[in-house]
Amino acid sequence: MNILMNAWSYFATNILQQPAWMIGLIVLVGYILLKKPWYDVLGGTLKAVIGYMILAVGSGGLVNNFRPVLVGLGERFNLNAMVIDPYFGQNAVTAGVEETFGKSFSQVMILLLLAFIINILLVRFRKITKLRSLFTTGHVQVQQASTAYWLILFALPGLLTNNTALLIVMAVVLGLYWAVGSNLTIKPTQELTDGAGFCLGHQQIMGVALFSWIAGKWHESNVKKGKKASKKIEDIELPGFMTIFNENMVCTALLMTLFFGAILLLLGRDYLTEAGFLKEGQSFLFYILTTCLNFAVYLAILQLGVRTFVTELTNSFQGIAGKLLPGSIPAVDCAVSYGFGSPNAVPIGFLAGAVGQFLAIGALILLKSPVLVIAGFVPVFFDNATIAVYANNRGGLKAAIVLPFISGLCQVFGSAFIASFVGMAAYGGYLGMWDWAVVWPVFTVVMKYLSYAGLAIVIIALIAIPQIQYRLDKDGYFLMTEDWEAYKELKGKKAE
Repeated sequence: MNILMNAWSYFATNILQQPAWMIGLIVLVGYILLKKPWYDVLGGTLKAVIGYMILAVGSGGLVNNFRPVLVGLGERFNLNAMVIDPYFGQNAVTAGVEETFGKSFSQVMILLLLAFIINILLVRFRKITKLRSLFTTGHVQVQQASTAYWLILFALPGLLTNNTALLIVMAVVLGLYWAVGSNLTIKPTQELTDGAGFCLGHQQIMGVALFSWIAGKWHESNVKKGKKASKKIEDIELPGFMTIFNENMVCTALLMTLFFGAILLLLGRDYLTEAGFLKEGQSFLFYILTTCLNFAVYLAILQLGVRTFVTELTNSFQGIAGKLLPGSIPAVDCAVSYGFGSPNAVPIGFLAGAVGQFLAIGALILLKSPVLVIAGFVPVFFDNATIAVYANNRGGLKAAIVLPFISGLCQVFGSAFIASFVGMAAYGGYLGMWDWAVVWPVFTVVMKYLSYAGLAIVIIALIAIPQIQYRLDKDGYFLMTEDWEAYKELKGKKAE
């Protein structure tokens, strides 16, 4: 047994938690199952790993570039608050789970293994479960397993005395969430990418599904009322000098300079120098310009990484889908979607979500909330930029502005509530992304107040969602992942 646990620990640490190697492993297995020549297997695997590493450089750069603002807003204005960010959230669980519940954080890795097995089984028996997506973003799975461990322990304290029952219950709920949530993003992602063959496996999957649906209904309502449908960002013709906003790098650079430049000016030269962000004698003006323009640099790097590995992943996954998990597709990092649709939806969604978050934080201060929230870059950027990409594709520019703004409000208010409710705020962080600020608080409250009946309600609701999806489109449901062109042809015939 120890040998198996050591092997799992090695795999989890070096591959599952390192998404570049996890993606590389999937591509390797897929191409082997497709019986590709060894040099194609090697080349495709290397390209996938390097592509994801490039994406990670872009993502990491965006996060680090935001650090002066995140730290400054806390220190400069003496705000002692909880940060909503996946890494702060994971650290909070690590620091507090033993003190609060008397449990070891090491159990989180066992939960991760069991939940991943359940996700595989749910997809393997897709004819019964109607689930078609395998969650492959290991670093996200670790963060979610950490937070789910705390929330379910809090909601069902009766399980504390039985480790086996505790882990099984947690694994069923988390594995179902991964499979059902990512499955909900298949249709909007296939529409966005014109059948690229992947869906989302991240922190806002149910949020993306909901906001995509709302954007679509918004568009349909306008058409029925005889109104002009809101144009997509990429279809808008800007007059005169504003045509520079048609270029993604220029648009990102200008918007970030206006937004972050104002915040850095507010923080001031003295603070930034004292905190070590600005070197003595360095030009304050050019520090601001360099910091703000770096957002455009890192976003371009991120998009290059996406283009590098997505083709290898989707092509190779046909081997896994054909031999091991028929009709399935991989659920991947939300940043992959930034290579599709309008590139300008990314900064627009981020800014709209940031405005929503900052207004919500201001409301918490005015209402003298016992829990004060500091915005983390990961939720405000990756949630809201992703929602904007999908909302723009379904509902145009207005949807890409309004829906991320609403998302920003939800992230702050929902996180403040649940982190205070379960006691995680005392440890300085909470995951804070959309599903964990809205969906999981609902799960937690239902299980807390209805106990095991609430647990049954959550599980039954998750099981029912794909069944409802299937019944709404029996002819096209599985065809959507198996043959996208045939699916489009089918939809075209039905529309005639």
